[in-house]
Amino acid sequence: MKKITYRKSFVFLMLAIVLVATFFASCKKAENNQEAISNDMTKPGTVSNVKVENINGAAKITYALPNSKNLLYVLARYAINDNRVRETKASYYTDTVLVDGFAREKEYEVTLYAVSRANVMSDPVVVKVHPKTPNYVLINSNLDITADFGGANFFGLNTNKSSLSLHLLVYNETTRSYDEQEPEYVSTDTIDVSIRNLTPTPHKVGVFTKDRFGNVSDTVFKTITPLFETMLDKSKFFTYRLPSDAPIGYGWEFRYFFDGNLGDPGWHTLSAPKTIGTFGLGVSAKISRFVIWQRPSDFYGYQNTRKFTIWGSTKDAPTDTTLPGNSAEGTVAGDWINLGNFVFPNPPSGLLPSQANAADKEFVAKGVNFRMPRSAPAVKYIRYECTQTWGGLDYVNAMEISLYGSPL
Repeated sequence: MKKITYRKSFVFLMLAIVLVATFFASCKKAENNQEAISNDMTKPGTVSNVKVENINGAAKITYALPNSKNLLYVLARYAINDNRVRETKASYYTDTVLVDGFAREKEYEVTLYAVSRANVMSDPVVVKVHPKTPNYVLINSNLDITADFGGANFFGLNTNKSSLSLHLLVYNETTRSYDEQEPEYVSTDTIDVSIRNLTPTPHKVGVFTKDRFGNVSDTVFKTITPLFETMLDKSKFFTYRLPSDAPIGYGWEFRYFFDGNLGDPGWHTLSAPKTIGTFGLGVSAKISRFVIWQRPSDFYGYQNTRKFTIWGSTKDAPTDTTLPGNSAEGTVAGDWINLGNFVFPNPPSGLLPSQANAADKEFVAKGVNFRMPRSAPAVKYIRYECTQTWGGLDYVNAMEISLYGSPL
């Protein structure tokens, strides 16, 4: 008797589950269909009371929506240059659409359509916009091109933090044409990039800029004579251990940080309040830039450096001191001066560090270049202070550092 009751209960239970699942599936399907499909073929009304705010390479268009119950979005269709037409959509939850990507500062026509859920378009409303000078043109024409250590520097402001690529050129006397370097991708408010490995003789260089819409600026040319630069001789470097330097772990001594070998071992510390390593250059040198290699397999993670400060000393035998946290460039602490604060760049792909792709990791594996501020004095000793690792750890790994500049 109990066995029969159990079977009946089980059957009813399974039937109930199936009915509930079917009910919710039907509801979900109906909701999805309602969002995507409509049988109402009524043409929506047009947008009205249109106003335009012109900005760099773009325009913000505001409007009053039509009183159409079936409205889904507003479509803006417009040509941004001689070869490309863009479409931008704004949902019915907003009264503004941003039209961008315009190649020049001039008048353009933008056609606005109200579009229903049945994909029925309203009559067109033509609006004239006159965007201000596009960011890629504004930036490229205002770049300051100057002689740099071993090359040329291109400096400028990117106030609107536009995503751009800078294309740097060097004239090749043999081929009598310009060689293009690897593009520099920028999106920060300051542009500070350089061409390297040029001899200290006159060179013709150039630069043009592209935006993410495929627009290309004119090329700006200039002749410069690079400052002398060489890689500092690592055979002269030596460990100069101070009491506040981080303890060494697993036999990965600090001297491996500048031994010219990119493989194991590198520098590995144990947990410490501050992760610092100190070494002498064997000469006094004006440092122009340096390259750092991180530990492979853990790029953008764990104990690899993310933020760091380079301290320098002009003394013959600098003494230990407590280095202040969050110090500004130029801060003096005992025998040491803050030469610069640096941050390893995020993955060039734009992905999160934890999602870095193969190209991102290849970028780091080649060594990451950092430019020393011009104001940094010539020094005899260096202290490398890691202030943050990618994994937020209180110990660090680093494989190698190379310094470039001009020995005195």
